[in-house]
Amino acid sequence: MNWTLEVLCVPVSDVDRAKSFYVEKVGFRLDHDHAMGEDYRVVQLTPPGSGCSIVIGTVTTMVPGSLNGMQLVVPDVRAARAELIGRGVEVSEVTAFGHDGDSAVLEKRELDNVGFCYFSDPDGNAWAVQQISSRG
Repeated sequence: MNWTLEVLCVPVSDVDRAKSFYVEKVGFRLDHDHAMGEDYRVVQLTPPGSGCSIVIGTVTTMVPGSLNGMQLVVPDVRAARAELIGRGVEVSEVTAFGHDGDSAVLEKRELDNVGFCYFSDPDGNAWAVQQISSRG
């Protein structure tokens, strides 16, 4: 039996601000924005190429900004970082776990599995971006 992770709830204080951040700055696809009355709203967003989405809205009791450790995986962390910066996201430098010194001098293949950069949404929910160019 396959078990797939499909949706993560991300706690935000302002749904429209978060929706704008994830769509316009991070580049997630807007799947739907559905309100049922004034007290219930669900916005589902999916990263490009992902089988797992995030949901923001009035769907969780978690404190806005309290979610940490979400991770996106990309084939090239430097290119992903450049794309985020180009979209106006504040993102950390690329770091490589297990390597002393300047991560900038590492070859692309040397960043596989150990190369990361980090960003947060407007509420402070923290994301990591990890490079894995092949899962074979």
